[in-house]
Amino acid sequence: MIVAEDITSRFLNVISLFNGSIPLVAIQMSAIRLGDSVSLICSKVLDEMRLGLVDEDEEVQAVTDRAYWEARASKHTLAMADEMLEVVRALDPDLELKYNKFYIGLAKGGQPNNFVIFRPKKDWLRLEVRLDRSDETQAQLDGSGLDVMDYDSRWGRYRIGLAKGDTTKHKDFLTALMTKAFGGAA
Repeated sequence: MIVAEDITSRFLNVISLFNGSIPLVAIQMSAIRLGDSVSLICSKVLDEMRLGLVDEDEEVQAVTDRAYWEARASKHTLAMADEMLEVVRALDPDLELKYNKFYIGLAKGGQPNNFVIFRPKKDWLRLEVRLDRSDETQAQLDGSGLDVMDYDSRWGRYRIGLAKGDTTKHKDFLTALMTKAFGGAA
């Protein structure tokens, strides 16, 4: 007579032959008679979705440093981010650029302080300043002569497109805007 545990172990041995090449779910069913009724008890004994070897599944993370951003955007737009870094260093000299996969943020002592982030493109730089939405700030941005994009309500950021020369031409306005955001971040 074959016992349920024997069937289960044989089944698992057969399944191990697949070596994680297909996702598997195994359910063990037992019938129990109670008087005139029969009940089924179902138990999940295997639920695996390992595909291939462990090393094959692990993705290699791309290094996100300045060279990564120079290849993704351009040296010119990174120089614009450097100019904006000098502006925020007037607020806190210990702030550094922190290169992430989707944006360049700021950090102090390795800890993020993203009251402003930068998203360099090939020909322009998107500056995103974290400020609560207000009519006053929106009016100032509209009158600044900058390329003001939509407000990102998900992250609470004003988005501004900066073209070549905007960092110099609008330095005072951008400094005031980032100073306001820095005060709110503290």
